[in-house]
Amino acid sequence: MVNLVAAQRPLLHGLMKMAGVRPYTVEIEPGTVMNFWVPNGTITKPKKGEKPKPISRPKTNKPVVVLVHGFAAEGIVTWQFQVGALTKKYSVYVPDLLFFGGSVTDKTDRSPSFQAECLATGLRKLGVDKCTVVGFSYGGMVAFKLAELYPEMVEAMVVSGSILAMTCAVSETTMERLGFSSSSELLLPNSVKGLKALLSVAAYKKLWFPDRLHKDYLEVMFTNRKERSELLEALVVNSKDPTIPNFPQRIHLLWGENDEIFKQELAQNMKEQLGEKATFQGIQKAGHLVHLERPCVYNRCLKRFLASLHANEALK
Repeated sequence: MVNLVAAQRPLLHGLMKMAGVRPYTVEIEPGTVMNFWVPNGTITKPKKGEKPKPISRPKTNKPVVVLVHGFAAEGIVTWQFQVGALTKKYSVYVPDLLFFGGSVTDKTDRSPSFQAECLATGLRKLGVDKCTVVGFSYGGMVAFKLAELYPEMVEAMVVSGSILAMTCAVSETTMERLGFSSSSELLLPNSVKGLKALLSVAAYKKLWFPDRLHKDYLEVMFTNRKERSELLEALVVNSKDPTIPNFPQRIHLLWGENDEIFKQELAQNMKEQLGEKATFQGIQKAGHLVHLERPCVYNRCLKRFLASLHANEALK
């Protein structure tokens, strides 16, 4: 029987290519590769029998925006409604983090720091020196690490449905409130019932899909289960109050006001912790999946923030 989710992939990939991005695999180091969707003009058109190569200095003056996905889907599925909205004015890069999409490693490090280090290496190999990073959920935590470790690369951040670090206290409180025994039970469902429970928590509007579609989605999107479980374990920080880095970047927190996983109050507290360079904006009638539930509103807010960055640059 045809997997309906897998069957839709060629259509989605075709739409992304029409929007101006195409897939490219980068070897980070021996044993580690990351898949990126990159702007068409940043890699060469291969001759017969050759592989495409990145252009060291792409011919574009467009600012770079990097979209970093969450835990329940690979990059292009997560950001399918944002890519086309951004490519006219921005060079858009959409990575698949390690153990998502085509990205894998034989290293044992599962920390967000390692994800950020590999992401930075991949971007540099693609000729990216500076960028604005947009991170959702797990991708937001990786984005925070990227901004902390590589402040010269990350000029600004937009974060949705994420926190600086998943402490034991936050993890336990969140899972208890949502009625799950662990983050793995929530984020790595192994049954149609489990996936429905995840969607009911993540979405503001209660969505209905046939069981077969849930089953097909589980089969396609929830691969590398052992490694992803290890990613979740490595995410939890033992310290009660983690040190807040002194981020030099502007950070915009763009939130679904009805986010049940990371509530709006957490975002407001984080804004205070981050200081005067941080701003907050809520989107009504949207949950954790704000960029998928209300893409037009989300894109409008995102583009307004991005435009303000470059308006400030012009005034300098």
